[in-house]
This record gives sequence, structure tokens and C-alpha cells, in this order.
Amino acid sequence: NGTDGTSGCTLAEIYDATPAAEITDQRPRLQNLSVQSKTSAGDPVIVGFALGGTKPPRILVRAVGPSLGVFGVPGTLSDPQLALLGGSTVLAENDNWDGNPALREAFTQVGAFQLASNPSKDAALIGTLAPGTYTVHVRGVGTSEGTVLVEIYELP
Repeated sequence: NGTDGTSGCTLAEIYDATPAAEITDQRPRLQNLSVQSKTSAGDPVIVGFALGGTKPPRILVRAVGPSLGVFGVPGTLSDPQLALLGGSTVLAENDNWDGNPALREAFTQVGAFQLASNPSKDAALIGTLAPGTYTVHVRGVGTSEGTVLVEIYELP
């Protein structure tokens, strides 16, 4: 919300311009982006990101709604679904991650908090993406609305 109680769309941009040859343990690169926002029926949360370099990285994307309740976040999105897009093409989708062991291992690898186990309505997916620009679209199932945390991680 704005300082005068208004609301609207926000654009925040973060860049890591570290040349690949200079990335070390002492000079790491950006590995995570997260955005918390409220979605409403017909109004998804959209997060964009760009991947540089020449090697396609593996990416973990999460849409966390119900599991935010553990942290005392009120009004969470009860059933988020996410879609990963390259341009206007849907590359991958997930509605309920449901305790998938590969996803659970990925959460541990990147240091992300674990999501609720089965049955979980949070959403998550893993993809290997060529350098380029992408968007993540998160909306509630049906007409559900609420607060959601969208996270994008580069997997090791």
C-alpha cells in the first residue's frame, strides 16, 4: 500500500552484474528472489526474471500460501497455483506440490524453509532454463485470494 492508503502495481528490479569468471565463495552471486504480495480473483501476482550466461541453470520456483500461516502471516492464499512462462508460452505449471521428494530435497539444497507436507496446497516446480527472460504467474484456484510468497532460486 502507498503511504496515503492507495494501492497499485510495483516494479522492483534487482541486477547481479558479476562476471561469471569473478564468482567465488568470497564473491557470490544472487541466488534467490522473493516477492510477497496479495492476489485476487483475476489479478495474478507476476514476477519476472532474466537469466544470463551460457549455461542453462536449474531453477526452483515456489508459490507459498498456506505454509506462511506458520510464520503468523494473516490472510494467506489458501490454494496458489503457479505457471512459469517464457514469453507467452507456458513452460511448466504446478498447483499442489504434495510432498514431492525431489522438491523437498531442492528446498534443502537452497536453504529454503520446508513447506507443509501432504496434503499441501502450496505450489512448487523445478525447471532447467536457457538464458533469457521469464515470468512466474501466481493466482488462486477458482476465486480464492490472499497473500502469497513467490520465490525463485537457482539450484546448485
